[in-house]
Amino acid sequence: MYRAMAEVEPDAAKAELFTKLVEAEMRHASRWAEKLGMDPSKLQPSGGGLKLALYRRGASLFGTSRLVPLLLRGEAKDVAAYASDPEAKDFAAEERRHAMALRQMADGVDPMEALRGERWHRFTGGGGNLRAAVLGVNDGLVSNFSLVMGVAGGVAGVTDPAGFVLLAGVAGLLAGAFSMAAGEYISVRSQRDIYEYQIGIEAGELEEFPEEEEEELVLIYQAKGLSEEEAKGVAARIMSNPDVALDTMVREELGLDPNDLGSPSGAAMSSFAAFVVGAVVPIFPYLINLGASAFILSAAFSVVALALVGGTLALASGKSVYYGALRMLVVGGAAAAVTYGIGRAIGVAIAG
Repeated sequence: MYRAMAEVEPDAAKAELFTKLVEAEMRHASRWAEKLGMDPSKLQPSGGGLKLALYRRGASLFGTSRLVPLLLRGEAKDVAAYASDPEAKDFAAEERRHAMALRQMADGVDPMEALRGERWHRFTGGGGNLRAAVLGVNDGLVSNFSLVMGVAGGVAGVTDPAGFVLLAGVAGLLAGAFSMAAGEYISVRSQRDIYEYQIGIEAGELEEFPEEEEEELVLIYQAKGLSEEEAKGVAARIMSNPDVALDTMVREELGLDPNDLGSPSGAAMSSFAAFVVGAVVPIFPYLINLGASAFILSAAFSVVALALVGGTLALASGKSVYYGALRMLVVGGAAAAVTYGIGRAIGVAIAG
């Protein structure tokens, strides 16, 4: 498969990497051949077969990067097999480096997309706090809007429905905010624990296998477009400083920023406050006791808020503001309408 990729890859640097992967796999095959009493010089990669033909054709039509996920599955199987075999422990590290090189090869970035991302990097950064806040506002608004409409529909025939709606809305606000905060705290805390564990493993590998980690860096920078000589120079310079080496490997291999692993408490507080902000919109007319017009104003305020949230999310993701606002209106409005209808049906059934 690697040879087929090398043959159809128009980029010389990527083709060279595929060729090196061919050579590495052939070294593995030669080692096993020797153990089995076979002549390694007679080994050759398979030249035919339907699967290989499909790979070659797919790479020609869509580019080799589209097939990298399929190649990575094979590398993952090899790593698992070699790691469990006492006679192939050294192969496991090499296969892991192959997988890293393939991932780097597939991670091409559109320059314009990078510019768009620069504009909004603060929106998605900050350890996930702003992300949690945006999601909190959205969840609070949609869930409490639906709840208020459902209860309003169910108590439409009651003499003083506003009290019931307000009680349900406040209860939904508090329950949802605490639930959101607890869930976000557990999620970010668990995620941070995993990241810290992965960083610890990487630190151990740097200490125990520095030469293999340096080779891995060479492959990474070759995949980024450096020549082999340039990549070796950069890797050697990085590996000369243990702290820089760990920071670089964490960023390049794990795709993590060691200084931005997320704050569980920050994410929890952000999501709690944001949920409250979103959830208070539908109950605001009831809080200030607007009487019979509270229901209409609650729906109106919520619709406006849905459009604003949807438009903001769309703007932050580089999509059409109008499309984002309309999509949020349709989804949130449909949820509220369905809940109102169910509440009304239940209220009528109970009254009857």
